[in-house]
Amino acid sequence: MTDTDNLTRRRFLKATGGAATAAALAGCTGGGDGDGDGNGNGDSSGKKLQLINSTMTTLDPVKATDTASGTVIQQIFDPLMNYPNGEIAVENLLVESHEVADDQRTYTFKLKEGVEFHNGNEVTASDVVYSWRRLAESTNSRRSYFILDSIGVEHESTTKTYTNEEGEEEELTVAKSDSLSLKATGDYELEMTLTEPFHSTLEMLAYTSFAVIPEGIVGDIKGYDGKKDHSTFATEDPVGAGPFKFKSWTSDDSAEVTKYENYHGEKAKVDGIHWMISSDANARHTYGIINKNADILYSGSLPTSKYSQDKVKDTSTDDQGRTVGKYGSTAGGATMDYLGVSTISSYYMGFNTEAVPKAVRQACAYLMNQERLVNEVFKGRGEASHHFTPPMIYPGGAKEYKSHAENNYPYGYNTNQRDKAEQVLNEAGYGPGNENFSFTFTVYKSSTTWPKVGNILRDQLKSVNVDMEVETAPFNTLLSRGRKGNLEAYSLGWVMDWPAPDNFLGLLYPPLTDTSKSSPQAYTNWSGTDAANQATSAWEKIQSNRGPTDEAQTARNEAYVTMEEANWEDVVFLPTYHNLEERFSYEWVDVPKYGGAGYSRQMYNNVEIGERTN
Repeated sequence: MTDTDNLTRRRFLKATGGAATAAALAGCTGGGDGDGDGNGNGDSSGKKLQLINSTMTTLDPVKATDTASGTVIQQIFDPLMNYPNGEIAVENLLVESHEVADDQRTYTFKLKEGVEFHNGNEVTASDVVYSWRRLAESTNSRRSYFILDSIGVEHESTTKTYTNEEGEEEELTVAKSDSLSLKATGDYELEMTLTEPFHSTLEMLAYTSFAVIPEGIVGDIKGYDGKKDHSTFATEDPVGAGPFKFKSWTSDDSAEVTKYENYHGEKAKVDGIHWMISSDANARHTYGIINKNADILYSGSLPTSKYSQDKVKDTSTDDQGRTVGKYGSTAGGATMDYLGVSTISSYYMGFNTEAVPKAVRQACAYLMNQERLVNEVFKGRGEASHHFTPPMIYPGGAKEYKSHAENNYPYGYNTNQRDKAEQVLNEAGYGPGNENFSFTFTVYKSSTTWPKVGNILRDQLKSVNVDMEVETAPFNTLLSRGRKGNLEAYSLGWVMDWPAPDNFLGLLYPPLTDTSKSSPQAYTNWSGTDAANQATSAWEKIQSNRGPTDEAQTARNEAYVTMEEANWEDVVFLPTYHNLEERFSYEWVDVPKYGGAGYSRQMYNNVEIGERTN
């Protein structure tokens, strides 16, 4: 699973002010498959790749925030850069080359010539400017902070009102019309200027939010009437320059794309892709495993309840630490090719610090044995976490991540410390002889594992006289309640937008966790403590050292660790696990391995299909 089902809004903001947003991303990822005569029952013949996906929300690159939508968008649209096969070293895609000025603020991009959109029009610099203006200015954009705050393109800000997914009006900070420091300096050249240097500019430009669409196709920014309305573009007729063209999408049923013969890069080896769409894990399992209607399946289509770690066999580890082997036999009688990748993700238990006292939060940390949970609840499909920053991007890498946690984690490294939990509660006036403290832990309904985590922790807390109720809620409901401050404790996760710690630790910046403000980035109301002040100062240090220099990197690394330790002190996020993303593919499929950015960042134009067998 992952969030990346990223149902997020603006959640990253510079310390210098403004209103950011955000919500978290966990729990209902996608993959896809089927053909579309209803209920995803597809034709598995020919060279059409059959996949499975979760419920999608949109095919507009600037509006999509969920993994299910992003997986399909990745096939239809091209941005300037790309994470090849989901690996985190970016490469050119629509650009031929780029230059960076000596001050590290001005970027000049030279586009490939002769690249065609699916409507036959050539991709030019004006299309890029238009596409990025939509990202920055449109009320349809849910990722404006990417270009305005994360990369920090020079601009003037304004506030607009839009209607959110719950039908409520929210304010959105966007760029004033045509104020971006972004211009086409030729048919195939554009220039972009940042307010200050940023260390991950090219990595950000690989995100699908920066995908290029034909100039003027949607009229949701000043100067354009639009050739089609937004709904048509986002659900019925999206036009990009990717390796596959859109064919159809029926909500909660199926989606399909076809090979684009004039693609500028490696042309697809399959005729198209078809996704059966379902958010029911059992239905996905039946479709893909029992009936073998999918060519490739991911973790969410083989739910933990039907997964056996013992069936992973004949394994080896490659030079990137990925596990390669076989899985089987399955409930459908097959032995499948197996790939396990530790993706750049973190899943955690979050606390509203105004509702749950620090002593109770610390007791939860003393009682949680992350390694036990990963092995018993998640059946080894992950890695115990003690930092919010994932190992691959932690300062110093996975080795330093483990060393710092083993030597410094204050609540017992992969141990249960009931005596210390009882002690900290007694010192705060809770526990035996005192009135029990009660709170509710809300987990997202689509998860089959978080309720089990909650039940284990509930039973442990009961032994030290704390009552924790575990309740489930639909994912969107959980996010909506969180933004309004109506959660006491909750489960969520975060999957990388770009591979750097600040993409994660921005969620712990205390001023942007205030649920009384518009669109908080986390639902913790963290303020007023020494640790909160330390985290605030550390985040401001990160924002003052955004450049791509060794000196700035050293300053950021120190501040990253300070934020992790401040979070430990107040237990705002209780790290639980980092996700192991797994892929199961049948023997007739030849598909490259993906990297730490995850399967949703992989394009399928280099997948080959042989003769299917039952």
